[in-house]
Amino acid sequence: MPSFKIDTSSAVVFVATAPVPKLANAKTGERAMDRETGAALSTVGLLVSDEGEGNLYQVTIPETGLPEGLQPGMPVRVVGLKARDWENEFNGQKRHGISFRAVAITPAT
Repeated sequence: MPSFKIDTSSAVVFVATAPVPKLANAKTGERAMDRETGAALSTVGLLVSDEGEGNLYQVTIPETGLPEGLQPGMPVRVVGLKARDWENEFNGQKRHGISFRAVAITPAT
């Protein structure tokens, strides 16, 4: 499925939740890995405020793109944020949504 770039250059972005490991299989505890680089993936909650509107996004980021010491409330910049729609079927129920992925986040200066 295609992905779409998201421009956050005019947005204010804060860490809402600290990074947690993304799992490929919750039953076995297997970590999700980046298919291109092999880096382990984590999920970070980001509060993005732009043009008077704020939204909370769960963003998947390779651990190589996460700085040390990320804490809720820290202002950050997002590098290479993209959105992609998804759909799957689980136990006969169709599910769909939008996933968010970034190359990295860096502390805002």
